[in-house]
Amino acid sequence: MAARGKKQSVDDGAIRALLKRYACPLPYHQVRARFMGNIATPDMNASPMQEIHRVWNDELPVFEDKGEAEAFFGTLLHGLWNGLSVHQKRSDPFKLARVKIAPASHAYLGRLARVRREELDGFIDGLFAGQDEMDFPESAHRAIGILGELRALFAATENLAADAPGSTDTSTMEDTAKHLRELTRIAETEINTIIQSCRKARQQMLETYVVERPGTLH
Repeated sequence: MAARGKKQSVDDGAIRALLKRYACPLPYHQVRARFMGNIATPDMNASPMQEIHRVWNDELPVFEDKGEAEAFFGTLLHGLWNGLSVHQKRSDPFKLARVKIAPASHAYLGRLARVRREELDGFIDGLFAGQDEMDFPESAHRAIGILGELRALFAATENLAADAPGSTDTSTMEDTAKHLRELTRIAETEINTIIQSCRKARQQMLETYVVERPGTLH
């Protein structure tokens, strides 16, 4: 399903520029997490092209010519998708996007919480590949539940930061920032548990298919 590739061959700046040029409905960090979820999905019918269509709400940009279309899909597939596929290896785990550390403030806490909430939304959307329900290995199922709890915490912090009064104890905000960064590490652990669990499940399904496939008659 997911092509194994080398490290991302197109830099983040080029991918961000492409998403902006073609009015992608989602920010880069969310697209990145969503692709990672779709790479990990146990849905054997999922494909990168289907996920790109879904990201653009099934309304892809209009291209002027074949070359422009090839550049568009090449950047997303050979650049971003194949670069993310290496994170199926235990030795190269997936990391959430880096959010530049800034002095504790409502704006910083809100931004950090929003990015993490959008990333978890994206990962789960990609993992379910457009379906409402899906069977997962038990370890992945547990991890998905934990991600749901973390998503709720990030969303609550995002809302509190937006509605917070003008003055708040700086030390309290610093503690909250540390807490969000710890939750980020937990989220990464659970995401990689899902990636590894689903990778093993896909391998088992492929092995079963090969064993059960009827032989070719000559």
